[in-house]
Amino acid sequence: MILLWPILVPAIAGLAVLLIPGRAKYLREAVTLIASTWVMGLAFRLFPLNETLKLPWAGYGIEFALRLDSFSAFILLGAAFFGLMIALYSTAFMLGKERGNQFYSYLLLSVALVNGAVLANNLVVMLFFWEGLLLAMFGLIRLGSPEAIKTATKAFIIIGISDLCLMLGIGLTGYLAKTLTMSAISIPLSPLATVAFVCLMIGAIAKAGAMPFHSWIPDAALDAPLPFMAILPASLEKLLGIYFLGRISLQLYQLVPQSWLSYLMMIVGALTILFAVMMALVQKDYKRLLAYHAVSQVGYMILGIGTCVPAGIVGGLFHMINNALYKSCLFLTGGAVEKQAGTTDLAKLGGLGWAMPLTFGAFCVAAASICGVPPFNGFFSKELVYDAALERGWIFYLAAVGGSFFTAASFLKLGHAAFWGKKRVGVAEAPWPMLVPMLLIAAVCIVFGLMNHWPLHRLVQPVLGHARLEGQDFAGLPRNLFLIVMTVVVLAGAYLNHLFGVKKFGSGLKAVDHIHYAPGLKQIYDGAEKRWYDPYDLGLKLADLVARTGYFIDRMIDWFYETLAPGLALLSSRVIRWAHGGNYAVYIVWILVGGSFVLFLAFR
Repeated sequence: MILLWPILVPAIAGLAVLLIPGRAKYLREAVTLIASTWVMGLAFRLFPLNETLKLPWAGYGIEFALRLDSFSAFILLGAAFFGLMIALYSTAFMLGKERGNQFYSYLLLSVALVNGAVLANNLVVMLFFWEGLLLAMFGLIRLGSPEAIKTATKAFIIIGISDLCLMLGIGLTGYLAKTLTMSAISIPLSPLATVAFVCLMIGAIAKAGAMPFHSWIPDAALDAPLPFMAILPASLEKLLGIYFLGRISLQLYQLVPQSWLSYLMMIVGALTILFAVMMALVQKDYKRLLAYHAVSQVGYMILGIGTCVPAGIVGGLFHMINNALYKSCLFLTGGAVEKQAGTTDLAKLGGLGWAMPLTFGAFCVAAASICGVPPFNGFFSKELVYDAALERGWIFYLAAVGGSFFTAASFLKLGHAAFWGKKRVGVAEAPWPMLVPMLLIAAVCIVFGLMNHWPLHRLVQPVLGHARLEGQDFAGLPRNLFLIVMTVVVLAGAYLNHLFGVKKFGSGLKAVDHIHYAPGLKQIYDGAEKRWYDPYDLGLKLADLVARTGYFIDRMIDWFYETLAPGLALLSSRVIRWAHGGNYAVYIVWILVGGSFVLFLAFR
């Protein structure tokens, strides 16, 4: 029964927080922190264990089955850590804000639902928790600005549509495997199995925020409470989506490098890297820029797992936890800037590095990590993805390393615009409940880089097992000197590009304008800013066209029955009435005409 506690404790605490009156100062924060700390401690206790739980549930052979193995224990530990960090951060960020009890309730429920989905050993049970997280996400976004309801609805529709594919995939998987127990499923690829895999993959990558299911994330960055971005798009949803993608790729289906599904995943990963990072490059808002990078980094995970080779899978999973670390840290620095400076508009910022040195330090560590600067954690996971991508094809390697160039360029722009320059007057450092999570996560980014053997040996490589690792150990320095040299060259190129842009335009904020307004790219960016390529907006326009067409057809049908048909009937009655006026001579004429017509038809 110990497997129920990571689900029940945060769920019960989340419901209890709703009942705490607003006048009970700090009580809801205390309950949230106590529950989050307890879940963190339990996750550490469960980490080395292998446990299962089966309870009767829905009938038809569907059991409430939970299972703890090396993979689920890894994600459980990560979810608990991020839940605790965001809970501590939120005690300062949410201070004085309305509906704080709802925020803390949704936060705790999100942790409970993620834990349930990760521990689930039955696909229907997993789906139950998976969909519950969608409702919690809707509630968290809704707590933001007055416009947040539109963004919440957009996120609900986009992920809801992808979840319909997930449901179809679960049904097909159960049909093929004759069971819904995940640990008992291992399906070879076939035409029907391929369809099932693609449906499951859509659900997984949509939850992780990959293209084309991403467009709600930049909107949520502006409309939702900032801790939402750090807890869901930056960490928990990434962990859950990539966890399930890893499950279906490594266990549920027998995916091999030669399959076209492997190429499909690599193509999706490569396109997500490039398109999202190109959008991040030109953003003028701190949070919106980070949001596009949250999308772009998913591409490295999908690309790595899609290679189906040990280096790529290990790199993809290692990048999953690394991204959750540095991306949540970056969003927390954005929240600190918003709270202390009152804005995240980069045009209105500058000089914060002197006023907020600890926040700036955490930003520098996290930014270096996401850019893949050695020896931070992001460098090591990216090098593994590069290695596997190069093994599968130059085009995938070029997409990955190109993404790193634009990532570095955009963070040089962000850091320069927000933190560099003359000291900003009237801004103080963030309060300690906001600083502690940022600095602690930044420290973990350093440790996971310098001591990468610990997360690789204890967390990531056990997921694959000795057989799939093929006797390889990926800890320590990367083995491929060419990849290291190319990474250094790319990062140096990004720095030179920044210097060129600053010298040309005289501003850190405009350091990439020569790319933004380059011939050809300017028109593409203009279209993107007008949402010409947003699948959601395109879907809305299509739905509007269908609605207008349906309305026109409906009006035409009404016109036919209400106007045309009665008009024809009235006209016919008047003609008949005129023809039958009581004149005997006219009747004789009609008889002769009719008789002649009959004779004509009879003898023609």
